[in-house]
Amino acid sequence: MLLSAQRSHLLVVDVQTRLMPAIHEAEATLGNVNVLLQVASRLGIPVTVTEQYPKGLGHTVESVTEALPVEALVLPKTSFSSAGDPGIAGRVAELRGEGRDQLVICGAEAHICVLQSALGFKAAGLDVFVVADAVSSRSPHSVAAACARLLHAGCHWVTTEMVAFEWMERAATEDFRALAPLFK
Repeated sequence: MLLSAQRSHLLVVDVQTRLMPAIHEAEATLGNVNVLLQVASRLGIPVTVTEQYPKGLGHTVESVTEALPVEALVLPKTSFSSAGDPGIAGRVAELRGEGRDQLVICGAEAHICVLQSALGFKAAGLDVFVVADAVSSRSPHSVAAACARLLHAGCHWVTTEMVAFEWMERAATEDFRALAPLFK
């Protein structure tokens, strides 16, 4: 199954100021999160950002906040799974009602909040795509374990470029010309 810009919703999980310094390859992960945000913004794909207990972990890192589309929602949570938070689950359900049944997930940590969110939304009937090079954890072993479990559960394990190029669909467009420099 290919991703569709018209059917997608981007969920950015817990890329927060006090968490990201401990994350393996945080800079590369955040770079790919920002690419996804730029593509989503250009193509009109809704974006939701979660913040796990922001009082303790801080708010979303500045580079991500600056890249957010104007319409993006930033929602706090205390449950590890975004699917377990009524506000976030409600937002995802609302967008699903508008035909956005493909949920693309990036962020931290792969084996905790990303994993639990993906499994929760998969159980709710969404097609879930976790972006391998835009998720991470404190340990690379945790990312590998999350990948295996997500694949076994029927989630899709994709890359930033896979997502972007599937969303764009073709090369001979203004969107492609505007976004192509992100991939050089």
